Amino acid sequence: MGGDRLENKTSVSIASWSSVNARMDNRFATAFVIACVLSLISTIYMAASIGTDFWYEYRSPVLENSSDLNKSLWSDFASDEADEKTYSDALFRYNGTMGLWRRCISIPQNVYWNNQERTESFDVVTRCMSLTLTEQFMAKYVDPGNHNSGIDLLRTYLWRCQFLLPFVSLGLMCFGALIGLCACICRSLYPAIATGILHLLAGLCTLGSVSCYVAGIELLHQKLKLPENVSGEFGWSFCLACVSAPLQFMASALFIWAAHTNQKEYTLMKAYRVA
Repeated sequence: MGGDRLENKTSVSIASWSSVNARMDNRFATAFVIACVLSLISTIYMAASIGTDFWYEYRSPVLENSSDLNKSLWSDFASDEADEKTYSDALFRYNGTMGLWRRCISIPQNVYWNNQERTESFDVVTRCMSLTLTEQFMAKYVDPGNHNSGIDLLRTYLWRCQFLLPFVSLGLMCFGALIGLCACICRSLYPAIATGILHLLAGLCTLGSVSCYVAGIELLHQKLKLPENVSGEFGWSFCLACVSAPLQFMASALFIWAAHTNQKEYTLMKAYRVA
């Protein structure tokens, strides 16, 4: 009689524990899904940030004349041999925008550009020039435009980091997504720890890229003062990168928490059953 009661109590305890464990599994699965959504959003934001040209924007009155000086400045901006001072002056004067891979200016349409026919319209058009890998790795000088002034190592490495780190971040998130997919196929949360660590590293890379960009812009403006009536501000592409970093950190925290806590609960349940 006493043995039957003990057996019934044990059965009830196991059933109760199974019910609690099911609720915990649902909680972990919910955290995992939220982390996946955050990861997807941060990946989209990071990709959009890399592919757009509005990391930094200058605001200046557009000059509507087609003087020889302006034509020369526009031609130098479009040249593959344009140095930092040359294209920076054009960005300052003609509502320029800078991305990680392109620079753009807004110029009057009634000018010669790539042998186009001249028009009488003063409509403003945007012209962009892509930055080659050679230009990305080009050294920055202590006095921009003066190659005899010596290499500014700080600005040189800040410039290189600001365009390399976003790609590293995007690659880490994509690799983490593959590991997460494997976790779903295996129906296990254990690989999510690796996914969380990869997202943490991706967030650090994104934060590093943003920091390098801000430092690089500030150092450039210390050496090349903005002209009068010209202002600059960080654009929405830069803001997307700034938003992507905390999303990556939150996704990382959820991945690691779900995997670690689920493993802990599984160990306790196994010990309880053995006892």
